[in-house]
Amino acid sequence: MKLPLLQIALAFAAAMPLVASAQDSHLSKKFDACMDKSGGVTMDMIDCIGAEIERQDVRLNKAYKSLMTNLTPERKKQLQEAQRAWIKFRDLNCNFYHDPYGGSIARVNANSCLMTMTADRAKELENFIAQAS
Repeated sequence: MKLPLLQIALAFAAAMPLVASAQDSHLSKKFDACMDKSGGVTMDMIDCIGAEIERQDVRLNKAYKSLMTNLTPERKKQLQEAQRAWIKFRDLNCNFYHDPYGGSIARVNANSCLMTMTADRAKELENFIAQAS
């Protein structure tokens, strides 16, 4: 009986760097507060991550639209192609984290990947906007 608990604890410990490193990706204070409140409960963590994915997706779309307004038609096309490729990569990459044999922590890992990559891309596009001004 102790062995499964040890495996769960090790899986959770393995996932924590993914969630902890997300704090460096310009995530919201709401996310930090939610994760603190979750107490490490998997479903609560997934809810926190899901809400942050939505916030970061809004941020990403805002940055994308803002950047598009200042580009030439050729550069707009390049950004559209890059964004489509990035979305495909993000989705495939994060789906890989969702190991069907990884238990509930695999879902946390996959969602954390999606959240972090979306936040990183939003920041990347925001940096392009800042450089153009």
